[in-house]
Amino acid sequence: MSNPEPTNVNSLRSEINHLKDELQTRDQLVQQLSQELFRLVKGNTQFMPQPDVSDRHKAEMRMLREQLQEVEQQVTFYQQQITSRDQEIHQLRHSVQELSDRSRMLEHALQEMPTIYRRKFEERMVPIKDKIERIQRENRQLHVELQSVSYRLAVKTRRTTNKVDLPAFGKPTPGPIPSFGTV
Repeated sequence: MSNPEPTNVNSLRSEINHLKDELQTRDQLVQQLSQELFRLVKGNTQFMPQPDVSDRHKAEMRMLREQLQEVEQQVTFYQQQITSRDQEIHQLRHSVQELSDRSRMLEHALQEMPTIYRRKFEERMVPIKDKIERIQRENRQLHVELQSVSYRLAVKTRRTTNKVDLPAFGKPTPGPIPSFGTV
C-alpha cells in the first residue's frame, strides 16, 4: 500500500470525529433551546406566541434539521468508505499472506532442487551402470575367449610350423660326405 491512503483514511476519520463533535454540540444547543423555551412557556401564563418569532424558530429548527441530515449523510458516507477500505485492507493482507506462503514454498523447493536432481540422476544412472557392468563382464569373457582361441591357434600353428614342408631327397647312402674343397 502507498502512504497517501492511510493518511486519507486518517483525515477521513478526523473529519468524521469533527463532524460528530459538531453534531453533538448542535444537539446540546437544540436541547438547551428546547428546555429554555419550555421554561419560558411554562413560567409565563400570559405567553402568547408571536407569529414572527414562532416562524423564525421554525425556520431555525428546519435549518438545524437539514444540517443534521447533511451531517448524518456525511457520516454514513464516510462510514461506508471506511468499511470499504477496511475490506480492501483485509483482502490485501490476505493476498500478501498467500504470496508470502507461496514464496516460502518456492524458496524451499528451490533449495531442494540440487538434492532432487542428484537423486533423479542417480536413479537414471542405475540402469546405465548395470549395462556398463554387463558389457564389461561380456568384454572380459570375450577377451578370455580371444586369448584361448589365440593360444590354441598358436599351438596349432607351432605344430604345423615344426613340420616344414621340405623336399624329400630319399634316404641318404652311407658314405663319405662330399667335400667342397678347402674353404
